[in-house]
Amino acid sequence: MTRPIPPHRPLSVPGVHGYASAKSVHAGQRIDFHISSDRPYGMTVCRLGHDADSRQGDIEIADLGASAARVQPIHPGSYVHVAKGLPAALPLAGLTLECWVMPWRCTGARQALITQFDAPAHCGFGLYIEPDGELSLYLGDGGAQRDAALHIGSRLVARRWQHVAATWDGQWATLWIDGARAGRWPSAAPVCPGPAPLRLGAAGEPHGADALADVDLAMLAIHERALSADEIAARVALRARQIPADPALRACWPLREGRGDRVADASGHQHDGRIVNHGTWMIRGPAFDEEAAEAVQDPFAAPGQRQGLRLASDDLYDCRWTASHSFTLPTDARPGLHVARLRFDWEGREAVYDITFLVKRAVDAPPAPLLVLCAMSSWLAYAATPFARNQVDDPVWPRRSTGLPNSHPQAPAFCSYTYHHAGQPSYFTGLRMPWPNASPAALYDPAGSGFSQWTRLERRLHAWLEREGYEFDLLADLDVHADPDLLARYRTVVVNGHSEYWSTPVVDGFDALLRRGGNALVLSGNTMYLRVSFDDDMGVMEQRKNDERGADPADAELRPPAGPFGEEFHSQDWARGGQLRAVGRAAASIIGLETAGWGFADAEDFGVYHVAEPGHALFNHPHRLGLERGRTFGHAPGGGLPRAIGHEWDLSTATLLTMTHGGPPGASLPELPAGLTVIAQGIRRVPGAMDTYLDWHSRVTDSLDGLSAEMIYWERPQGGRVFHAGAVGAAWVVGSDPVFDGLLRNVLHRFGCEPM
Repeated sequence: MTRPIPPHRPLSVPGVHGYASAKSVHAGQRIDFHISSDRPYGMTVCRLGHDADSRQGDIEIADLGASAARVQPIHPGSYVHVAKGLPAALPLAGLTLECWVMPWRCTGARQALITQFDAPAHCGFGLYIEPDGELSLYLGDGGAQRDAALHIGSRLVARRWQHVAATWDGQWATLWIDGARAGRWPSAAPVCPGPAPLRLGAAGEPHGADALADVDLAMLAIHERALSADEIAARVALRARQIPADPALRACWPLREGRGDRVADASGHQHDGRIVNHGTWMIRGPAFDEEAAEAVQDPFAAPGQRQGLRLASDDLYDCRWTASHSFTLPTDARPGLHVARLRFDWEGREAVYDITFLVKRAVDAPPAPLLVLCAMSSWLAYAATPFARNQVDDPVWPRRSTGLPNSHPQAPAFCSYTYHHAGQPSYFTGLRMPWPNASPAALYDPAGSGFSQWTRLERRLHAWLEREGYEFDLLADLDVHADPDLLARYRTVVVNGHSEYWSTPVVDGFDALLRRGGNALVLSGNTMYLRVSFDDDMGVMEQRKNDERGADPADAELRPPAGPFGEEFHSQDWARGGQLRAVGRAAASIIGLETAGWGFADAEDFGVYHVAEPGHALFNHPHRLGLERGRTFGHAPGGGLPRAIGHEWDLSTATLLTMTHGGPPGASLPELPAGLTVIAQGIRRVPGAMDTYLDWHSRVTDSLDGLSAEMIYWERPQGGRVFHAGAVGAAWVVGSDPVFDGLLRNVLHRFGCEPM
């Protein structure tokens, strides 16, 4: 549920942007649309048609009319708001502000650390990092801001934990960095806190919270006396392990919560705070020991592993925009992907902005024989540049989803594949945000191949099923996370597109479906690879990619952007993140194949399937496809695009073990699954391509003569049947290759699904 925040620096983003109140909605239910636009626009609601590469066949189901321009600002930046400050009018006898801080930047705008300060009229005290990286202290009387009250000391170092302190004894103000004096000034004027709230990581300006910091913080404290040099040295030696034992302690935030938006004051004076715009828990604190064995097992046992809070000046996970339009879906609306379509003038031409959402069957309707899952968790993970600059032509998202040009340089642009502006790892994605990458028009790296890995990719299967007469339901994987029992209504489920990110409840629910004798048809690659979690109201998704202990920095180019070793544990459930295999849910043990590498998406990067078992029933019953060993399929007629084997792919355990030579200390290898048959091999031979092939331990290895994907049929000993195509591009060729289409008909027949 969206909650209001205290007054906060606004940022208006130019152009047209919007999001829906829900990513999926049942027929007969209402959905709201939240729009910010600096120009007039017209709006319709459409069900996407059968042509994934065009809007021409989309079906308009409602015209919501013309709307005037209305800009709704965003308010990026996380900090801690403490409504109850120190007594406003009571002069202080002395003061110490202290904390551990790791600045992510030491240049740019001023950053606040601990303040009770509202400019221009209620300026008490503040500990800051100046635009050039110097530590500074403001000592005021709680009234009007005075330049003479600011004292600037020595520079801090970026991306290293440092203990900082400011003391005032009634006569002298002193700054300290790691126990060493960083500046000293005479200061005999009285100091009063004033009526401003306390803030950690921000200060008050006329428009609200500002001076937002890009920092990691630990063990912040306020003492109503000046600590001595020896006492500060002792605080440095403790490295945030111990709360100060000081009768003059007036506020202390140990930051040990590890989750949620509440920050407790350990001083006994009830200066509890609220985190605005989420922030990041479960980070390495100043006492973290990378060599501790517990660091990979238990975040509560490893020293310093959850001692701090990370703030970012571009943190934003909920736009908090008011609803601009509401629409109630017809009760008989067919399941399918829909858009709210905005049309407007952009640089003299008509532009289109689509807000994608999924319509599910009505709540009381009986289920269809077949369920297709939309990989929305993966769409979210790739949702870079939510406020991308509008454009007329279909947007092309660059490699690793680094994002489109931003509409405003200060607007958030991070996702699971890009960092925050100051370089902080990105572990979260907000669901109440625009996601232009989910537009059905979006292409992915590059435009020349026509490939996309999100909405545009998944629509191909939906359109084919409808043309062939199969009745099916659509659900987002987000729906299954919220209610894993939904899968119990179905016997056959299709995993479609680029289904990389799975939550533990979805994995477990899917495995349970198979154990009950269900069927899985997997038209995906890089499937069931990385774990995600969600907060209680499904407003924020979390994922954690982290470096291994002692990882070679030279390998960084081969890995997606990651956080440091020791930050693997999710703040939403305190369970380990990263690869699902690392938390006991290897995809190979559930759906038969495991992620084995990735490439790019140029036209020449895509390969094709080669038949390995032409006599297998799936190639012959009920429709005989007439294939011989080595015959290619999974491509357009003549071998052209689309082709199935590219971008990302999966291989069997047996093949991955053949590619594995050694491994990390203590690592073990799995047993081979029984009953699994490789019926086709996906081959790519692309000289000079920047590909990455992985072994069982997800370490870089050599390919087996271009073998990139395997297509399998597996009757699992633990129950259930799996057909797995092993490549992200599998859904891309649906409807373009008669052989692949015939194979799908045979698989669906075997799983008990027939056209109407």
